[in-house]
Amino acid sequence: MGFIHPKGRFTMKRKWVMSGTAVMLMLSVVLGCAKGAGTDKPNEQTSKPASNSAAVDNKDNKKPFEGVTLKAALVGGGSYEKLYESIPKFEQETGAKVQITYKGNFFDLDKKLKIDFASKSDDYDVISNHSSFYSQYVDSLEPLNNLFSADDMKDFTPMILNGGKRDNNLYMIPRLADISVYFYRTDLYNDESNKTKFKQDYGYDLAPPTTLDQFKDQAIFFTKNGKGINGTQFAGKEEALTGRFYELVNAYGGDFFDKDKKVILNQEAGIKAATMLQDLYKAGAMPKGMVNFLWDEVAKNFGNGNVAVYSEWPGWYTWMDDPASTKVAGKFDVVRAPAGPSGVHPGWSGAHGFSVTKSSKNKPAAAALIKFLTSADNMYADSKLGNMPTRQSVWDKVLSDAKASGDARKINFYNVLNTALKEDFRTPPLIKEWIPLSNILYPYLQKIILGSTTPKQGLDDAAKDIEKMMKQSGN
Repeated sequence: MGFIHPKGRFTMKRKWVMSGTAVMLMLSVVLGCAKGAGTDKPNEQTSKPASNSAAVDNKDNKKPFEGVTLKAALVGGGSYEKLYESIPKFEQETGAKVQITYKGNFFDLDKKLKIDFASKSDDYDVISNHSSFYSQYVDSLEPLNNLFSADDMKDFTPMILNGGKRDNNLYMIPRLADISVYFYRTDLYNDESNKTKFKQDYGYDLAPPTTLDQFKDQAIFFTKNGKGINGTQFAGKEEALTGRFYELVNAYGGDFFDKDKKVILNQEAGIKAATMLQDLYKAGAMPKGMVNFLWDEVAKNFGNGNVAVYSEWPGWYTWMDDPASTKVAGKFDVVRAPAGPSGVHPGWSGAHGFSVTKSSKNKPAAAALIKFLTSADNMYADSKLGNMPTRQSVWDKVLSDAKASGDARKINFYNVLNTALKEDFRTPPLIKEWIPLSNILYPYLQKIILGSTTPKQGLDDAAKDIEKMMKQSGN
C-alpha cells in the first residue's frame, strides 16, 4: 500500500495529477544525498542519523505529558509492527500512555475512519494515514502547522512532506515512501535447464524482465516449467488491484483521466493492460485465488516459493530474506519494474504517515508521538526492514551503508530503488474520489481477469459508472 506506495507510495496537493517537473525536483532532493542542517544532520563520527526525538522540554526532569493517555488507530502487519515496539520508550520519556485501540490493513482502517469520522465517533488522537487516503477525511484532521515547527520538518524531503498538504495546511507527517519494484527468484532464473528451455521456446536469453512483453513470456514459461508454481501474481482486490492496473495503464502509454478530467481508462492503453491481466490468468500464470489477495497474501505466496516474478513493495524485502520466515531467503533479487511499449516503467508510488485527529483533546501530546515515531532513529531502524525513509539524513546513511556492506544483493536493492525513485515515481490521480473510483473499478477488473467480461466491455462499464460518480461529487 505500497509507497513511497507511495505503494506508494503518492500524494501531494489537491491536484489530480503531478507534473513530471515536480516529481523530478522531489527526487533530486531525495537522491542528491542532501545533508540536513543542525541536529538533523547525521553524526559525522558515528555516521548514524541524528534523532529528532519526541521528547519535549524536560526541565527539572518533569515529564511533559504525565497522566495523558493517547489513543491510536494504526495500520498493522508486515514491517509496520516493529516500529510500535519502540512506543514504551516514548512513554518513558514523556510520561504519556499510548493505547492502540485499532490495528488493521490500510483498506480496513480507511473504511473504519470514514465511518467513525462521519458519525463523530472517533475516539483516537493519532491515526496512520496515507497519501492516497487522507483527502477523503481532511475535514476531520487537525492542521499540523502549529504543532510542527520549521525545525521539526527541515530534514524531511520537501515534496514528500508536501504530499500531506492541502490549501497550505499540513495534515500528515510521512513515515516512509513506497514505489513498486519487481521481485524475482534467482534460483529459477539461474537454473541452466530453464535457460536452455526458455531460449528454445522464446528465442532470447532468460534474464530478469526489462519489458512487459518479457515479463508476460516469463510468467507463462515458469507456469509451464516451474513444477507447480505460478509464473506471477497481483494483489486482486481493493485499491491494491486498482493501483496495479493504474501503473500498467501508464506503462502502456495511458492514464485514468485526460487533462479535462474525462475518464479515459477504457481507451487503448487500458484495454491492453486489462488484456494482459486476463491473458495471464487464463494461461494459469496467476493463482486461482488471486482476486482475494491483498498485500500480505501476495507476499506470503512468494515467500512460500509459489511464484517466480511479481510486482512488490520494497518494505517486504527484509522479511523475504529471513530464512525463519520464508523459503526464498537468499534466493531472490529485485529489478526495476519492466517497461511497457511506451517506454514507461511502472512506478506506483506514495507515502505512509501519521495524522492528528481534530477531535483529539491532547493534540500537543499526539504531535509529540508522531515526532517520535518519525524520528531519524526510528526511521533508520525502519529502513533496515527495506522501508524507504522520508528524511534526507536517513537516506544518506542508508545509501552509505549499502555501499559499505559489500553485499551485492543489498547494493542492487538500493540501486534499483534509487533508479525507480528518480525515473519512475508517479502517483495515482490526486483526487478525493480516488478510493470511491477504486471501489467502482476493481470489481470490473476482477470480472475481466476471471473472463466474465471482455476488457473493452468491462472498462466501458466502469468508465460510465466512474463518470457518474465524479459528476455527483462535483467534478
